[in-house]
Amino acid sequence: MEWQKFAEEMAVLARTLLKQDSVQQTLDEIAASAVRLVDGCDAAGILAVRKGRAVTLSSCGDMVQESDRLQGELGEGPCFDLARRAEEDERVFRIVDMTRPQPDWPRYASAARELGIGSMTGVLLYTHDEDFGALNLYARRPGTFTEDIATAGWLLASHAAVALSDARTIDQLEHALQTRHAIGEAMGILMERHGMSDEDAFNVLRNISQHHNVKLRDVAQRIRDKRADKQS
Repeated sequence: MEWQKFAEEMAVLARTLLKQDSVQQTLDEIAASAVRLVDGCDAAGILAVRKGRAVTLSSCGDMVQESDRLQGELGEGPCFDLARRAEEDERVFRIVDMTRPQPDWPRYASAARELGIGSMTGVLLYTHDEDFGALNLYARRPGTFTEDIATAGWLLASHAAVALSDARTIDQLEHALQTRHAIGEAMGILMERHGMSDEDAFNVLRNISQHHNVKLRDVAQRIRDKRADKQS
């Protein structure tokens, strides 16, 4: 592994990730960068476990989604375990040779061999207070992911986690601003139509939300849509 070259590539990657326009684009760039930058990596994906189910957040390479599906279906596998056990100390896994027996995941290992997976490594994508799932790297050739290559994956994941955290923060802020705008517009409609104060208009929205168990922003959007329909 040429570490100086890899460090330069990491610097470029950090800037590239921060330029992405959405969380999904950031996830996709992380997976694609793993294949591009890590020696011997044939495919990469990001797996999360939500309510006990394996969810593929992003993939680059034809074996990723099938591998994730199998792990979720079987309830076993290194990527599934890593993402599911985010609260534990173990943050990295490395399988040097998938053609050998894997006692921890016997059913998955057998299926993985049929998929043509020879070697795997994975790293949690996380910051100090957040876990985003696991970045998993696949190679068709056994013995691909040495300790050096696994370390390269860990460095990639560390850069990616910071960029992903920033992307999520920006996405949440943009969503909050859009929600605030929608609620403000709906309140304005009620105030104009019924001569309400802003406090009364907000209370109407809140009561509808609570009574019908509908999110406040969705109530606001329905009021906006109804006015648009009347105007069209």
